[in-house]
Amino acid sequence: MNVYDFDNTIYDGESVVDFFLYYCKKDKSLLKHIPSVFSALFKYKKGKVTIEQALSKYGEAVAEYYRKHPDIPEDMKDFWDCHMNKIKPFYKDIQSDDDLIISGSPEFSLDIICKRLGIKRYIGSLIDTQTGEVKRLCIRENKVKAFFEEYPDTKIENFYTDSVNDLPLIEISENAYLVKGHKITKIK
Repeated sequence: MNVYDFDNTIYDGESVVDFFLYYCKKDKSLLKHIPSVFSALFKYKKGKVTIEQALSKYGEAVAEYYRKHPDIPEDMKDFWDCHMNKIKPFYKDIQSDDDLIISGSPEFSLDIICKRLGIKRYIGSLIDTQTGEVKRLCIRENKVKAFFEEYPDTKIENFYTDSVNDLPLIEISENAYLVKGHKITKIK
């Protein structure tokens, strides 16, 4: 099985951040959160925040916003209409029927983009769209846990990622590739 991280791997950028910025145009009250969103992203990319810290610091704020804006999952369709062009061209060249996307992005977002790309399998962060509660934050070691829950007897032949934050998945893969922009380098 080929497994791909999504953001900065197949998608050129961080789709959650792009969606946040897209939503800032709809809801100007979000503009005040831009510094904290980019600070959190920087800390995550540098491995300076744990899953527990992220959920503790941001989980309730995300949940509260979702409760007040129940049409967010529906707005995701419009977002993808505007952002399909950010899918990196290399992916179509190597895409296979048994591909799996595993990402920190919410599953309701992955559902839309994966259907459009013809990808049947994906695992992402689980957010209850009614309550906004984060049920699973699919990052770092949680990706491995989620993978084995869904595919207990499956080996990862090739894993593609943009970040050493995915070291737990790199370790369980036969081959691993680092994607930087449009350059793919075998790292394992």
